Amino acid sequence: MKLTFYGAAQEVGRSCIMVSTGKTKILLDAGVKPEDNDAPRIEDKDLKSIDAIIISHAHIDHCAYLPHIYSMGYKGYVYTTKPTMELMAVLIADYMHLVNPKDVTKEGLDSLAKHFKIIDYKKEFRIKDLRCEFISAGHIVGSAVTKVTDGRRTLVYTGDINLTNTRLLDGADLEGLRADTLITESTYGAKTDIKANEKEQAPLFLKSIKETITQGGKVIIPSFAVGRAQEVLLFLDDYIKSGLIPKVPVYVDGMINKTMKIHRHNVIFCRRELQMRILMSDEDPFKSPNFTPIEGKDMRGKIAKSDESCIVVTTSGMVTGGPVLYYLTRWAGNSANKLILIGYQPDGTRGRQLQDGDKELVIDKRKVKIALKVETFHMSAHADRKQLELIPKRIAGLKQIFLVHGEPEKMDDLKTAWGNRYKVFTPRLSESFDI
Repeated sequence: MKLTFYGAAQEVGRSCIMVSTGKTKILLDAGVKPEDNDAPRIEDKDLKSIDAIIISHAHIDHCAYLPHIYSMGYKGYVYTTKPTMELMAVLIADYMHLVNPKDVTKEGLDSLAKHFKIIDYKKEFRIKDLRCEFISAGHIVGSAVTKVTDGRRTLVYTGDINLTNTRLLDGADLEGLRADTLITESTYGAKTDIKANEKEQAPLFLKSIKETITQGGKVIIPSFAVGRAQEVLLFLDDYIKSGLIPKVPVYVDGMINKTMKIHRHNVIFCRRELQMRILMSDEDPFKSPNFTPIEGKDMRGKIAKSDESCIVVTTSGMVTGGPVLYYLTRWAGNSANKLILIGYQPDGTRGRQLQDGDKELVIDKRKVKIALKVETFHMSAHADRKQLELIPKRIAGLKQIFLVHGEPEKMDDLKTAWGNRYKVFTPRLSESFDI
């Protein structure tokens, strides 16, 4: 079995790894780097020879290269879970609208839509001489850890993974896994990357929101449309109902409204506690009366001009595009307002600039002065350092680990920690390994 790393190699984003045998070639993920739309390093001429593509989850950095692949003539299938397929349809359509890549054709998009194979968790499926299986990854709804074996060697690819329970999902269950090789994300791989749990963080988050609302300010929470948005909305809904957050409008803008509906349709993939809330009462947290969807530019404009305190949960989570820029340009000059970052902010994004304390941003070629407060509360769906350390311990027979989807210095931290027990590699772009 051979691995070739066409993306996510000493970087965060554009996940794309080829697994090949003498008979078969499959891709594990096919993403882009959302901050600059960089594509995987695989050559177009090699795309037609791929036998199958496996997508771990619906985030753009793991799936948005699919339209290009099909536009270049790929005719095979994409294997994924039902929620991932439905979420990808929405997120890829939005990505195409925003970026409008010239090399993507209508025929390619039509072909992609017709070539999905839906796979349930813990149901083996075959791709020629490879046997594969999905395991819930706990990252976003439908996300999957992938196990691949040719009968002699077995590898486990985490994709993006989270081991702890959240309001929405149970953590990944890796018990009983056996493999020779692990390919794992390392987004929060540094020694200092320790996330506070909700019990520790909730009081601070609540205090921050309440403080701003009490002072008559507005709160902007930029979020990924899938996963973090649902977590933060369920959090806000629960605490507004309990009275711990003052009852103000919670406006939901961008793709989040469509993805909320998909979550509701796929609640069977969520935590049982959440399913029971819907089945055993009239309460549906995905349709809470505390949420007001933004419908059109006119409504957005009225909210931006209003003097009332409110909370806006909107895309994009890295402040690279989407409605968050509309609110930021209008509210950034008022120190009573606040922007709360809840997810990973890569270098080169406006989110990282704000996190680093920049007092001026360029938005639509205009300089925007930043007077509003900026705070960070880690509600990331990625495993932190403590969780990452648990992953190899839960995989029997493990001999080697490949670190992907992380900044180089964080990978080096993990490599040092694991180097005495396993062979640990931090592959470069386009590098190949026999395993």
